Amino acid sequence: MSLKTVLCLAAIAAASTLIAPAGAQQPARVFEMRTYTCNEGKLPDLLARFRNHTVQIFEKHGMTSIGYWVPQDAPGSQNTLIYILAHPSREAAKKNWAAFQNDPEWQKVQKESEANGKIVSNVVSVFMEATDFSAIK
Repeated sequence: MSLKTVLCLAAIAAASTLIAPAGAQQPARVFEMRTYTCNEGKLPDLLARFRNHTVQIFEKHGMTSIGYWVPQDAPGSQNTLIYILAHPSREAAKKNWAAFQNDPEWQKVQKESEANGKIVSNVVSVFMEATDFSAIK
């Protein structure tokens, strides 16, 4: 089973509280899977930044956290964070990210957390839509 498949299954399990009751209709959401690769030795700094600041700032800007993962096997276990966010739509995601990037609190957190060097060396973003048979939509 691929890492992406495992992560998607984990996201479904982690988000079980977000599933609408039978018969309830929810607007379609878009999911965004982001994979961050850190500079050497910086994963603990990234995890602290997410734990202490980033997740709360995401919520402030309409981004719903589905889950956060670190691979179990090296080298990913030493330098990779993978997470999934939900947005009301692709257009909302674009607006959410713009608001996040321009947030003075985020700018301060980023600057302070990178005082000893840049944390993230690469970001990969994949937008996804739930299938009709997905437990989470």
